[in-house]
Amino acid sequence: MNKFCVFLFSIVGIGLWGCSNKETIAISGEILNPGNVKVVAFYEGDRKLDSVFLSDQNKFKFERAATQPRLLTLEVGKNRYPVIISPGENLIFSSDLQNSPETYQVDGSELSTVLRGFAPIKQRKEFLEDSLQGDFVKRMVNKTEAEIESLRADYMAQYRNEMASFTQQATAFAKVNKDNLAGFYAMSSLDPDVAENELIAYVDGLGENFSDNGTVTQFKEEVAKLRKLAIGQPAPEIVAYTPDNKTVKLSDFKGKYVLVDFWASWCVPCRKENPNIVRVYNSYKDKNFTVLGVSLDNNPGSWMRAVEDDKLTWTNISDLKAWSSDLVINYRIKAIPASVIVDPAGNIVGKNLRGTDLETFLKQTLN
Repeated sequence: MNKFCVFLFSIVGIGLWGCSNKETIAISGEILNPGNVKVVAFYEGDRKLDSVFLSDQNKFKFERAATQPRLLTLEVGKNRYPVIISPGENLIFSSDLQNSPETYQVDGSELSTVLRGFAPIKQRKEFLEDSLQGDFVKRMVNKTEAEIESLRADYMAQYRNEMASFTQQATAFAKVNKDNLAGFYAMSSLDPDVAENELIAYVDGLGENFSDNGTVTQFKEEVAKLRKLAIGQPAPEIVAYTPDNKTVKLSDFKGKYVLVDFWASWCVPCRKENPNIVRVYNSYKDKNFTVLGVSLDNNPGSWMRAVEDDKLTWTNISDLKAWSSDLVINYRIKAIPASVIVDPAGNIVGKNLRGTDLETFLKQTLN
């Protein structure tokens, strides 16, 4: 801050927001009807930059050195508001937590105003996600396991349809704003399981744009990992051991369609899905299809008992390293059950298909 601004601020208390420093970003704001909320926190990606207390008049001020535009999130209570602010800008922010907490006002930053136009689209997405989840939980009460699995498949299909619509809107918004961080924010809100191709195409189109932005760099790195497991890509090699200590590789099964099933003896959803995989395996094992069970167990006894109890007659392997296995990284496994389907050439053609989705895929592919 230059000396004249310091002078004004110290004497009349206005200079900080009237004098522009081209190497800082500044946000001032007011939170109407904050209730018990006393703090405004500032995030860049997942990293918390700072937090400030609300004054007695429910106002706040934030300033930070910056030499490039920054995509920040203001966290006020349970509400999060994205803004983009460039060096030299003084952003004025306001929101009413009691009457309309989902909306907010911004002034002094053109890109923040542009980004605010995406807010209703993202809010509808979040509303649909919450609604689908809540409705599913209500309807699964007193249902049998088979009925719950059928219900889950119906809801997943509905979710994918809804997210496909959101993906189109977010991609269209990003196309209009391809040269600024507003477009990046829209793309970063997509579900990788639904928008894999769109995310890869977006990163390809970025080139060296925002190369000095840490958040964008991290995003590019994540999409690069996603690309390795995209539909059509060669499946990473898997090498592990059978219960009788024989080495087995995924590449040993080239020439067949292979469901690579990541599971564990202690995983309740995995064990509940096993009867469905057994049924599907018995139906299609004579049609150039097999299963390779890959366990994330670390106890050989538990693993082998589960294989026997669940009648998993296909090839089963494990390195007995559980979540320390390299496979967790290579296949980006965040939870199990997880799976990929590999075609006879060794390329990924399906991911995380369960229940009726798995059978429908095999019926269409193998017949």
